[in-house]
Amino acid sequence: MSSLQEFLNTRLADRRAQQLYRQHKILAAAPGPLAVVDGRELITFSSNDYLGLASHPEVIAAQQRGALLGAGATASHLVNGHFDIHQQLQHKIAEVTGREAALLFGSGYMANVGAINALVGRGDFVVQDKLNHASLIDGGRISGAQYLRFAHNDLHGLERQLRRAREKSDGKILLAVDGVYSMDGDTAHLAEMAALCDRFDAWLMVDEAHGFGVMGSDAFPCAGSAAAAGLDQQSAPIVMGTLGKAAGNGGAFIAGSQALIDYLTQFARTYIYTTGMPPAVAAGCLRALELMQQEPLRETLQQRIAYFRQRATALALPLENSTSAIQPLVLGCEKTVLGVAEQLQQAGYLVGAIRPPTVPAGTARLRITLSATHSQAQIDGLLQALVAALKSSEVAV
Repeated sequence: MSSLQEFLNTRLADRRAQQLYRQHKILAAAPGPLAVVDGRELITFSSNDYLGLASHPEVIAAQQRGALLGAGATASHLVNGHFDIHQQLQHKIAEVTGREAALLFGSGYMANVGAINALVGRGDFVVQDKLNHASLIDGGRISGAQYLRFAHNDLHGLERQLRRAREKSDGKILLAVDGVYSMDGDTAHLAEMAALCDRFDAWLMVDEAHGFGVMGSDAFPCAGSAAAAGLDQQSAPIVMGTLGKAAGNGGAFIAGSQALIDYLTQFARTYIYTTGMPPAVAAGCLRALELMQQEPLRETLQQRIAYFRQRATALALPLENSTSAIQPLVLGCEKTVLGVAEQLQQAGYLVGAIRPPTVPAGTARLRITLSATHSQAQIDGLLQALVAALKSSEVAV
């Protein structure tokens, strides 16, 4: 056996022994919220399709029309892969987010890594929440900037790190945080963070992967958590959003001032050196954003979240402090989480079993995600199945 094969087999065996081995589930089509998973119809509470747009007939029709422009963009955006449909989508994103301009990326990971590495480097500082998404963490680590972290949502810890960075250097300081945390469902204290950035001359970058489309202000109802916190382009100058969650399609964007977007066009390597978004995806995204603005999807989602939390509280389920579409139940033990998730699947419900290293050790959880397309009856059915599964697994309720 080669040393490579031996290394691979050993690491995979360790993963299996620790109850951390991951496997694909095969979907017959996008869940909406019913899905055929591994050949069996389930009600899904594991998707990030918060508004049901991934299976919306108008979004699908828009993608089909967009495909007539070509199966792919054929090259990077700056070579010959930028279409009019891309330009229309960027203008729509700027409008929805209340920013001057926007730039498309292949994924949220590429957007975060590309933006961070374009903005800071050696001699600068990146400050991040310890529970940030992996794309923010990786972007900070490989940027060459000094990397500082603070305990989750700890404003005093953040202030200490910003002061430390400013005392050590008169260079750039970038504070990068999730607006809504993908595994906990809680939101960052963005207004206070913006005030600290102003005090220490730092730049605030907000990852709106789970806020875009489902949160906002009266003026910009779909813009995300930064808008919900009352922040404008000046106070939250760098906003990243994904188009594969609430928008139901794929890709991502950075939104901000025209100068920021012009700068990233020149210096963001993950934008410059990759093939552009397929035109069909851009067309689907554009229609999805129009539907976000036209239909009461956000209000329906908020009603479903409130109903879930009301019913779960009445059943004494161990809820976290989340008012977002992400409703985690932290059970701690990886084996218990897998067992409960399996029982739920046998009862007809698909719920994500989240384990380290995605979450910290000892905090394995069920990640229940809600959609505007869920019915109250489906939520009631999930909760009844969940109570039964927890009791059979001897989890205190």
